[in-house]
Amino acid sequence: MLTTGNAAMLLAFDIAADAIAEHDDWHSHEHMPERLSIPGFLRGSRWIACSGTPRYFVMYEVQSLAVLASAPYLERLDNPTPWTAKMMRSYVGMRRALCDVAASFGAGIGGSALLIRFAPGEGRSAALHGWLAGEVLPRLAGRPGIAGAHLFAASLAAPMTREQQIRGRDAGLASAVLVTGYDGDAVAALAGDELGAERFAAHGAPAADRAGGSYRLAYSLTAAEAAGR
Repeated sequence: MLTTGNAAMLLAFDIAADAIAEHDDWHSHEHMPERLSIPGFLRGSRWIACSGTPRYFVMYEVQSLAVLASAPYLERLDNPTPWTAKMMRSYVGMRRALCDVAASFGAGIGGSALLIRFAPGEGRSAALHGWLAGEVLPRLAGRPGIAGAHLFAASLAAPMTREQQIRGRDAGLASAVLVTGYDGDAVAALAGDELGAERFAAHGAPAADRAGGSYRLAYSLTAAEAAGR
């Protein structure tokens, strides 16, 4: 299972090449600790692409979807620090989704991940999510090399805020599957097998609306760790 929360914010984006080093410094030492100080935020993790795009995937696990519409969270989004305001201008192609955890299997987080972003065809969402949650992900979670397999469904619209105004309007994503594990090859192989484009298309997610990439964990922080800094 993911942390005790039942919701998450998923972000996928690139950073201007000349700002990558500063971004990682800011994100580790200011931004993620700030986010983890907000009531209801449980854990943040930053991942770097090994294959596929975009370069970054960030996940914040939260107690409930309501946390992502709470006054403390929106207050931070509308009042970025000077360093945050500077870094927002370096973001490229931000996709951001406020999600329910629709299904979660396994325990812990492995250092390797496969992220599949997809959009079910019209009227196919229930069947597609049912296939993933009922057949595919439970099997994957117990496989050698795999730690956990999780399904996310975007459930809350993200309002326009000052941070988003600076970096430009975010795109969204409808649904996502995240598989993490301790064997990078085993995790990556799923993109051409159980989680391959043909399997998704057969169950209602057109290939044009499916994208994926393999990632490695770069940084993780819990709320308790942030409070003890």
